[in-house]
Amino acid sequence: MTSATEPQLRAAEPPAAPPQDAATAPRWSLPALLAILALAAVLYSWNLSGSGLNSFYSAAVLSGTESWKAWFFGSLDAGNFLTVDKPPLALMVMGLSCRVFGYGTWQMMAPMVAAALGTIWILHSCVKRVFGHAAAAVAALVLALTPITVAINRDNNPDTLLVFLMVAGAALALRATRDGRLLPLLGSAACFGLAFNTKMLQGYIALPAVFLVYLYAAKPALVKRLVNLLLAAVVLAVSSFWWAAAVSLVPASERPYIGGSTDGTAWNLIMGYNGLGRILGGEGNGGGGGGGGFSGTAGLGRMFNDVLGGQISWLIPFAGIALVGGLVLCGRAARTDLTRAALVLWGGWTVLHYLTFALAEGTMHPYYTTALAPGIAALCGGGGVLLLRAFRADRRWVWVLPLALGVTAVWAAVLLRRASGWNTWLWPAVLVVMAPAVVGLFVFRSGVSGPRLRLLAVSVAAAVVAAVAGPAAYAWSVPSSGAGGGMGGTNPTAGPATGSGFGGPGGGGGGGRGIPGGTGEGGRQGGNAQAGGGFPAGGMPSGGQSGQAPEGTQAGQAPGGIQGDQASGGTRGEQAPGGAGEESSGGTRGGPGGGGMGGGGASSELIAYLKKHQDGAKWLLAVSSSQGAAQLIVSSGEPVISMWGWSGSDKAMTLAKLKELVKKGELHYIQLGGGMGGGPGGGSSVSSEVTAWVRKHGTAVKESDYSNGTSTASGNGSESSSQSGQSAVYRLDASDVS
Repeated sequence: MTSATEPQLRAAEPPAAPPQDAATAPRWSLPALLAILALAAVLYSWNLSGSGLNSFYSAAVLSGTESWKAWFFGSLDAGNFLTVDKPPLALMVMGLSCRVFGYGTWQMMAPMVAAALGTIWILHSCVKRVFGHAAAAVAALVLALTPITVAINRDNNPDTLLVFLMVAGAALALRATRDGRLLPLLGSAACFGLAFNTKMLQGYIALPAVFLVYLYAAKPALVKRLVNLLLAAVVLAVSSFWWAAAVSLVPASERPYIGGSTDGTAWNLIMGYNGLGRILGGEGNGGGGGGGGFSGTAGLGRMFNDVLGGQISWLIPFAGIALVGGLVLCGRAARTDLTRAALVLWGGWTVLHYLTFALAEGTMHPYYTTALAPGIAALCGGGGVLLLRAFRADRRWVWVLPLALGVTAVWAAVLLRRASGWNTWLWPAVLVVMAPAVVGLFVFRSGVSGPRLRLLAVSVAAAVVAAVAGPAAYAWSVPSSGAGGGMGGTNPTAGPATGSGFGGPGGGGGGGRGIPGGTGEGGRQGGNAQAGGGFPAGGMPSGGQSGQAPEGTQAGQAPGGIQGDQASGGTRGEQAPGGAGEESSGGTRGGPGGGGMGGGGASSELIAYLKKHQDGAKWLLAVSSSQGAAQLIVSSGEPVISMWGWSGSDKAMTLAKLKELVKKGELHYIQLGGGMGGGPGGGSSVSSEVTAWVRKHGTAVKESDYSNGTSTASGNGSESSSQSGQSAVYRLDASDVS
């Protein structure tokens, strides 16, 4: 009687923590971790110099290598007219690397790849301390192979550093909960504060789970826990707001306009564009306006739609079942039980990020969901091991793990079948491998030693392989395909085209016509989805031009002027990281509107002309938007003004400021138009005033002035044929300012 009920009693008790002595680690544990890190390093860095980085951030990094002031503020241009629409921590890290090793793709991306590998190592260590080595290996593998994580870790967007800091903060908080010491808790707060300075409020999404876990499960008495949390809050505030406070102490006349804000302040950026605007959407609150179109319609099912499903959702069902099952198994545990604390922390992480991204009405890019991956991975590893233990120990739980694995396999087949014509053999293979693996679990369930135990281990390993085969195939498609795989610098995604955001099919990003970063109709490149069409946290400029190039770059190129051939009316860009790459046919040739990237396109001839006639000006040119300015900065190596920011709504330029710059001789050339919908700033009253004044007082530059060097500039108000419905470049001197 006792022997029959013993497994059930053991299953009802809280799972015992694994031994902590490093000497007890199985021989395979460290080699497995090193193999996973090596695999991740290949995925994150293979053909990295051929990837299309985000020219928006590439330009800011370049500017930071030329000006320490630009490095501190995160300025888009070295002249410090306008910043990017994020705090500068990620740019600072990449900028320091480029200052030491020189500016280029590898130099820029080396610290980001290191951070990505560090995230895997930290998660492995954290899961190992609670759930054991097998759980840690599974968690590390799942995180390394998450498709959207592979895509974003090959890009210079700030999310890689953001996730690293948040995972470090969560791991330190769990250590503080286990040990009862204050220092790890303060370290956790500092990490989340630095995460805030990487991507503002997104760095706080997991904080409620961290707070709850420490408050409930930490060893010290309640009063001591509250005091410790209060001290941690002080550290969090200091590490979060030091940059914004420092910016506010600099007079507005001596600092760049803070991009993405409505009043040029960092505080407005925190609360609006990178705060409530992301959640609530709508016009006038910064991050809104896009309606989340890059990731499909907001709703609880968003993570499973055609856009995001293949990027992040593969193991969400398993993670959910593992979380619920693990919490039930821990139901009788003591308050300080570390297993339950870990489940609550990583489960809270996952649920909070899921709800935030699923319900966000503002701009929502697919790559934001990489922040979900650590929580999913930890639950798959830790929760999966708990389900396996319960499966073997208690007949009441014998159906839970097989059900979770079966749901995982079926969902993988659904996702793979969405990719019509792409690796059609894979989804049947997943089902074929998973089915006997589950059968093997039942057959060898009672094995405790010898062949039966080894066959049980083989069955578990086969189930893991079947579960990660789909995401692994998506992840491998990024580095193995040409020019960075299915990703564009502004909106990286992995795998084939299965859904559409803006602009038609585009592998989750909405690549295609009308959106810079697309590759023409359908957004395909080299047989893989080109998921361009994204904007780094901004609304979509109106009136984009068809046939625009992805924000790619050619391998191994240093910053410098655009060189190359005109191909079918486009400019073949030989550029530094994040450059325009090759412009497809249908783009505007050479003239003032060349490139057409939101009012910032320019041919190599025009850039050479502007440099020759710069006449000591601080800025080479002023253009309508940041995406155009960024490409020109990378192409020319000179500061370029973005008058209206990323989405064309920043109030950085006024007529009075323009006149002042011209009068001081700091700016001579202004480009108007370029597809921004009524001129710079999308037709606002300020931009209309600026446009009218420039056209009235400026001297229009003809294409013939720089294409063959034989013509002279036209008189005031004279416009070349290229200005009809397109962008135009004007020269202004101090004498033009009345």
